Amino acid sequence: MDYFKIVYRILTFLKKSELRDEFDDEHFTPEYFGITDRQFALTLERMIDDRHIKGVSVKIGADGYATVSMSSPMITTAGLEYLEENSLMQKAARLAKGVRDILPI
Repeated sequence: MDYFKIVYRILTFLKKSELRDEFDDEHFTPEYFGITDRQFALTLERMIDDRHIKGVSVKIGADGYATVSMSSPMITTAGLEYLEENSLMQKAARLAKGVRDILPI
């Protein structure tokens, strides 16, 4: 799966989690997002570096084994901005595709 789609899905999950009383750690797993353990860890690590999420830490050992630990995972303001920008871009892309389908080239 495309990295940016995974990021979008994780951020959406975290945004929806804010509405619940408890964090749904049962579903915050690589399997839920349809990716490998390593891909999940690397994606989370990048999202932390980009300041899209907080309350998550990733440790990758010399052997490549990754450990993810969580303490109240949350989407940050930067993560919310990412979701907003990407949803606007998706709408613009759909509109452009619709216009392209209507207009002869």
